[in-house]
Amino acid sequence: MAIQTINPSTNQVVKTFSEMSPEALEAAVAQAETAFGTWRKTSYPERATLLHEVAVLMREHKEQLAQTISLEMGKLIAQARAEIDLSADIFDYYGTYAEGFLADKVLHPEAGEAIIRSSPVGVLLGVEPWNFPFYQVARFAAPNIMIGNVVLVKHASNVPQCAIAIEELFKNAGAPAGVYTNLLLSGARASELAADDRIKGVALTGSEAAGSSIASVAGKYLKKSTLELGGNDAFIVLEDADIDKTVEWAVIGRMNNTGQCCVAAKRLIVVEAVADEFIAKFKQKLEVLKVGDQLDGDTELGPLSSEQAAADIARQVQDSVDAGATVLLGGHRIDREGAFMEATILTDLKPGMVAYHEELFGPVASFYRVANEEEAIKLANDSSFGLGGSVFTSDIERGKRVADQIDTGMVFINHPTWTAPDLPFGGTKRSGYGRELSGLGIEEFVNKKLIRVSALTDPF
Repeated sequence: MAIQTINPSTNQVVKTFSEMSPEALEAAVAQAETAFGTWRKTSYPERATLLHEVAVLMREHKEQLAQTISLEMGKLIAQARAEIDLSADIFDYYGTYAEGFLADKVLHPEAGEAIIRSSPVGVLLGVEPWNFPFYQVARFAAPNIMIGNVVLVKHASNVPQCAIAIEELFKNAGAPAGVYTNLLLSGARASELAADDRIKGVALTGSEAAGSSIASVAGKYLKKSTLELGGNDAFIVLEDADIDKTVEWAVIGRMNNTGQCCVAAKRLIVVEAVADEFIAKFKQKLEVLKVGDQLDGDTELGPLSSEQAAADIARQVQDSVDAGATVLLGGHRIDREGAFMEATILTDLKPGMVAYHEELFGPVASFYRVANEEEAIKLANDSSFGLGGSVFTSDIERGKRVADQIDTGMVFINHPTWTAPDLPFGGTKRSGYGRELSGLGIEEFVNKKLIRVSALTDPF
């Protein structure tokens, strides 16, 4: 697989990188194993100092880093800057709170004393995606480095300059060699690496196919793994919702990152009483989005991450239309250079259609009318995915009742599924398992060791 920077606005190759040789990979893994032996003995304050310095450097170089994100995967420049801010916040969050999260937990046995002590497990492999090239790495690396683990990161092959920049941030922040290591590898070689005895755990964010591949290797070799895979989030609009504000959030929830977000508002499920008003206003906002280069601050709809991504979603739309779906807006590639796709709305979707079942990773919204709340919940749950979802209503208690019945890892009320350092992130069903972020996210790759003190005379 080619490791290249390709500007998706032009589909032109900017820079090509060589994949690591077997010898270089072996040296990197050996260095990480050696680094773990020292890093695990450092104090929480020492580790926190490193994370806070990474955050400082991120903010100092925000514009340069944001430009790199936009160039490599097409994110609008304002959203790229926001990603750097969020990533820095994650490093600061764990630098500040990890010691408390990992503090000894005192147990109260019938006799003697007992505590649970959190200990690091070793070298971890993270396989990370292109759609949020700094944020996804931050939520894996920050908590695990604070635990005392060390990390090897295989980043997506279309964001090599982002991957290299993150490693440089750690070096410039004073990280010892081997604490954070970037690996320029193909996905196949990353799966092979997961079998290495020196790798003690694997975390992947990506496609179902990639997750199945990496998890099968981890399972075969009895290693802990976490997976954050695709999503097909429901955006439920009940009849008592504030439609104007809900439409504004629907546009943001569906079009953020050009729709290339695991927790984007992909299925708009609207109760019949307000369906006409909602879809008319939603369509009106999408059809006036300004298309352009992602580095232009006025652009509202930029390119997808790659030509392949644009071709894939255009095919999904066409397959759905061929099966009977209706296009309310868009539906085609934009006639211009680059990986562009029209803002699109599909309706009349039924089981068996591609757009009903598959994740649409781009600026395409699926619109459904339902008779009532009960049907909205049933349709929301009719998916093999279970990552996020949202409910819009003026009755918060009603929203909580609906949220409780949706089979996903996250549900937001009166807001699209979102992320923050102090909120756990993860799903269920085919969206994967495990959690990242918050206090839950730091517990995935920890040895929770029981230390029991008994008197010699204590019975069993």
